Amino acid sequence: MKRVAAVVALLGLATATAACSGGTPNKSGGSGGGGGGLFTTVDVTRPGLDASAPANPYNPKGNSFVGYNAMNIAYVKNHLTDPNQALPGIAESWEIAPDNSSITLKLQPNAKWSDGKPVTSEDVKLSIGIAYTQGSTAFSITPGAAGAAGEVTVVDEKTLKITQDMANPSPKFARGVLDTIVLPAHIWNGVLPADFWDKLKAARGEGAEAEKVREEITGLGEKVIAFAPAKDVSAGPFVLERVNPGEALLSKNPNFYNAANVAPSQVKFLNYTGNEQIWNYLTSGKLDHSGFVAAPTDVMNRIKQSAGNEVIKGYSPVAVSLAFNQSKKPYDNVHVRRGLAYLINREEVTKVASPEGGTAAVTTSGIHQKAAPSWIGDTLGQLEPYAPDAAKAEEEFKKAGLQKKDGKWTLADGTPWKVSMNAPSGFTDWVAAQENIKSQLVKNGVDAEVVTVADYPLYLQELAAGKYDAGFWLIALGPAPYDIYQRLYGASNGWINVAGKVTHAAPGKSGNWMGGPEEIEVDGAKVNPGELTAKLNSTAAEEAKPIMVQLAKAANQDLPVIQLWDYVNNQFVNNSRFTGWPRDEEILRSGGKVQIAGVWIQLGMVKPKQ
Repeated sequence: MKRVAAVVALLGLATATAACSGGTPNKSGGSGGGGGGLFTTVDVTRPGLDASAPANPYNPKGNSFVGYNAMNIAYVKNHLTDPNQALPGIAESWEIAPDNSSITLKLQPNAKWSDGKPVTSEDVKLSIGIAYTQGSTAFSITPGAAGAAGEVTVVDEKTLKITQDMANPSPKFARGVLDTIVLPAHIWNGVLPADFWDKLKAARGEGAEAEKVREEITGLGEKVIAFAPAKDVSAGPFVLERVNPGEALLSKNPNFYNAANVAPSQVKFLNYTGNEQIWNYLTSGKLDHSGFVAAPTDVMNRIKQSAGNEVIKGYSPVAVSLAFNQSKKPYDNVHVRRGLAYLINREEVTKVASPEGGTAAVTTSGIHQKAAPSWIGDTLGQLEPYAPDAAKAEEEFKKAGLQKKDGKWTLADGTPWKVSMNAPSGFTDWVAAQENIKSQLVKNGVDAEVVTVADYPLYLQELAAGKYDAGFWLIALGPAPYDIYQRLYGASNGWINVAGKVTHAAPGKSGNWMGGPEEIEVDGAKVNPGELTAKLNSTAAEEAKPIMVQLAKAANQDLPVIQLWDYVNNQFVNNSRFTGWPRDEEILRSGGKVQIAGVWIQLGMVKPKQ
């Protein structure tokens, strides 16, 4: 898999001619079809179109594009601290109970499927049932799971109420509900058994029978993934018309609730297999929109210079870090990790690897620097910045017992030491960053190497298996506090949170590849960062802040990772055919696999150029 965006990938080039073969010729903006003509884009969450795949949003290769021909209940925003803010989708509005115990949805009154049938509460309820088979956030069948729905009640044809199981509540419960994809019940009702809701109630019990039912519901997930509707029935602004190896073509849905304000008459998703192909599309002015794609400075300059192109920058709640496997020596010694932090110039790394898509981290806090002041206030400025300082690095290495011989650092027993960093071969910015780090370390007497791995899935597999000494790891995944810190002090570092009960696995067990200590000293007192992180999963924002301060100090002192750069969300647009692009950072990017330009279009923000 080629690198498109590290954020998205938390999921050989074809020519542009091949990618566009057999397609519909591009219509100019403002022409025909009751809209602004053809809108051309790419799905940055998924390289490679599969012409044989179904219009199924749960199928990994499915020709379903959320925001275009698939609709969420709502589209969550990138707010700095509130995970439950969202833009309307199938739901026109919603009300969250003050104690977060329930959310009541009001559906779009005029919402219809593309075959003319109305979108009803029963469609949403079935969609929630399907979400249970996939283990979707708010719809978990694990007893006691945080943020899990308790009951789904149809109030009337356009109103539903979903309650949270308050035995283990989560402040992001509403987010999990709003993020649900809505499917037509009259097409999909066969994927669930008639007694599904009775089975779900039984699954919440205890004992062998309840476990058997849970396994049965989970087993339905494969049936959901494999389901292939005879045709695309969409409640979104577009309907899938056809797919070939070069492109997917969608046509305007006249039954969409806001069809009068949908500018394009058609949407084309172009095929690609890597960053370079998207760069070519952008530099040639073929795309009306593309989500974030990593690009070096020279490529970014060519993109900007192409007629009509513009780069809109916004907040992206994620950061990239160099993570250590502390079960491997000498990375079990905090002084080694601190010494490396003093040798790595983060400004230089960012300038080389992600000059347009990132901002050098001010320090390692575990939080994106833009959100950090809202969570930890002045504490951010009090943390050790780890500014480049060879003398401090040498002091730390000596504390760790490392030796320096003939200008090179060795392990305490005098054996050679080489920092080995791994990255997926197609992740252009990650590989460039590691090569720069390597040169910085070698310059300061630390031998280093960069080892590339065939693709991202293999990289994650081998990382989890503990095969690497060090590798890049995405952290600071906001806006929810728990999501921010579970990347440092969750399952990957040994802490397993099941039904609100936290256990710690030994290094190398149960997915613990980081191998950090179970307790860390912060401000002279021992703290358990995994238990503190688990508290964030059921704590309101104000109560979370002092916990976040402790965790920021823990991350800064213990350095399970070195935070390198905080991502900036670049959206690429072209003003030749369409205009009206939103500038509000909170609506520039939604989570998951949402195609955010589709959301802008369906809300009537995008206009044909006159």
